[in-house]
Amino acid sequence: MTGRERILACIENGRADRLPFMPITMMFAADLTGKPYGQYATDHRVLAEGQLRVAERFGADFVSTISDPAREAADCGARVVFFDDQPPALDEGNALLADTAALKGLKVPDPLGGGRMTDRIQGLALLRERVGRDLLVEGWVEGPCALGADLRGINAIMMDFFEDPGFATDLMTFCVETALGFAREQIAAGADLIGLGDAAASLVGPAVYEEHVWPLEKRLVEGIQAMGGRVRLHICGNTNPLLEGMGRLGCEIVDLDYMVSMAAARAAMGPKQTLLGNIEPAGVLRNGTSDAVRAALGACHGDCGDPYIVGAGCEVVRDTPHVNLDTMAEYARGGAKSAF
Repeated sequence: MTGRERILACIENGRADRLPFMPITMMFAADLTGKPYGQYATDHRVLAEGQLRVAERFGADFVSTISDPAREAADCGARVVFFDDQPPALDEGNALLADTAALKGLKVPDPLGGGRMTDRIQGLALLRERVGRDLLVEGWVEGPCALGADLRGINAIMMDFFEDPGFATDLMTFCVETALGFAREQIAAGADLIGLGDAAASLVGPAVYEEHVWPLEKRLVEGIQAMGGRVRLHICGNTNPLLEGMGRLGCEIVDLDYMVSMAAARAAMGPKQTLLGNIEPAGVLRNGTSDAVRAALGACHGDCGDPYIVGAGCEVVRDTPHVNLDTMAEYARGGAKSAF
């Protein structure tokens, strides 16, 4: 099987020739190019080069256009601070929607308007051209809570859920419209899968999640699937209280951070949900030995069973020893018994 065939077989049939390997690499990938991360995040050609190097060197089954959470927000007009060798960051002290009334005048940005969203689409098209049908190509959008926090400010949106829930819903509805337009153009450019990052959702409790966030995530997931896309959900942080709801979203892949119990995720989401993860990126993958990495993967896999995709709990840290990523690839190629 090709890498693309392997991932699709896993999520569609629950079986493949072996476990797929889908680590999130961003700064790690940039370092393989020898170029600073600021270029990786702003020049799609550098991003594509880094992803291709990861796939070639470590045998990843996919390439991805994830780089930072500030693409949609930047094109909406939010102030973004750029650095030479670190990810771009939102200027929290000058949030675009510090005044809630500004939402009424905000326009959904054009993904092909020449901004940071366009750069991601160009990177995706370049990756599709370079890998053909051999590797799965992943696009990326920010979820409604994450983009809402980028536009409003993280503390402000958390208060909005209690003090002005109508505004919070209106804001996240705008965010879903933005994400759907962005996803549509990425799928048209060749994306097989859309990563949906909604990190801020890990900061709300299950009651707020179910009432306010989940319905908008569901609308986004179903909208992407209606376009012919597939969804990989990634919510950074401790999502143990949200697992049942995350499972009901119907995503093809649920990607879990390292502090989440894989056994609890399997119990909450059922036997057919494809799970990805979730060894600790710093404490184990970066700082541990090959044996520790292998043991941690075995524990994750054993806790959740198949269908399972090999990966870390979040981004591979930039100075992770190459031998440890090799160990992850070896595990995927047959380092443990599975139903595959």
